[in-house]
Amino acid sequence: MKKLSLLPADLYQVINKSFMSEQDKTVLTMLYMPIIGSLPISLYLMLYNELSLSNYLSKEATHHHLMTNLSVSLELIKEARIKLEGIGLLKTYVKKDEINSYIYELYSPLSCYEFFTHPIFNMVLFNNVGKEEYNRIISYFKIPSLDLKEYEDITMPFDMTFKSYPYTEFELQNVNIINKNKLKLNYELDFDFDLLSSLIPKNIFNEKALNKSSKELIVNLSFLYDLDPINMADLIKISLNDKGLIEKETLRKNVRKFYQYNNENRLPSLLFKSEVEYLKSPDGDNSRRGRILKVFESTSPYEFLKSKYKGVRPTSRDMNILEMLLIELKLNASVVNVLIDYVLKSNNNKLTRSYVETIAGQWKRKGIETAKEAMEIAEKEHKKYRKETNSKKEVTPLWFNEKQEKESTTKEEQEELRELLKEFN
Repeated sequence: MKKLSLLPADLYQVINKSFMSEQDKTVLTMLYMPIIGSLPISLYLMLYNELSLSNYLSKEATHHHLMTNLSVSLELIKEARIKLEGIGLLKTYVKKDEINSYIYELYSPLSCYEFFTHPIFNMVLFNNVGKEEYNRIISYFKIPSLDLKEYEDITMPFDMTFKSYPYTEFELQNVNIINKNKLKLNYELDFDFDLLSSLIPKNIFNEKALNKSSKELIVNLSFLYDLDPINMADLIKISLNDKGLIEKETLRKNVRKFYQYNNENRLPSLLFKSEVEYLKSPDGDNSRRGRILKVFESTSPYEFLKSKYKGVRPTSRDMNILEMLLIELKLNASVVNVLIDYVLKSNNNKLTRSYVETIAGQWKRKGIETAKEAMEIAEKEHKKYRKETNSKKEVTPLWFNEKQEKESTTKEEQEELRELLKEFN
């Protein structure tokens, strides 16, 4: 998908594809906010408030209007919008011109029941807020139970209350009436269901097992728990009933147990992949250093670390280090990539947690936000270390000492550069 620059002068209008109750607002703040943050929810509510009660299309306004009312930069507004799109609350359309025009379609959040039974959202909420807060939230939405054993149901049915009667002529009209429209999660990944079904013996697998709802569940689970069709097929085999159909709740439990077993009993969460545009370097630098910088900025830390394993999934210990850097210290993805590359190269290809934490803590305190800043501080600290220890012969990342590139580049460095760039071209 081609990136489009967003400017303060760009126009937008809001279309309401749903209607929102007070409970919907509670769901947004109590259930969605712990996952995507407060700014996306504030943006959603502001867009919704621009619609009057009797009008489902807002007046045209500029994005500077959003910046002023939310008191944040346009880059953060764009990031908040992308999070709303990703989680299924917003669809965005653009008409390109000298001044671009955007249409923002607002969709309803899931009901509290749909949210707590969702294979991704429910798990991520639990992981983000912790067991105690999760139980408190659950209790808020829980319907109190009342013993009705001694009561008799005397509710009158519809046909006992009303009868049909010929009254007036009426012609059905196909009008676009407001409805409680909800978006399903949209994925770019193309899950290979043909491979999946070929891995499960036909004598135990019913063809009807892969219906629309089960496919949707499989895609959601494979995304959240990072499973390929091979692993998913193994888990489906032990989640089939005697009719060869998938027991959805059993599959959920088996997938969760499999993930926890391979990740030191931890559960998954969600990370926002996109780096904020203003943190990225400008295009056009085709030097060795510039090309490597683009790799750091355009690659997820998981994929970057996986490339260091020659395409094999990293160990659970290294994944925990990655989680600590991204979730606990909240370092930007490109900064984490630089840190990984630097530590592996300068520490005999080992990710030692204490060593990583020392460097990461220093970078966090210094406010390092971009890959370029991370590369510069790594070089500076390394030069300082070499001076203090009088060490001259050390293995360093190939992006160190850019000035030397003009003089000479060894065959080994050239091969390393090709390997690094090949992974992400």
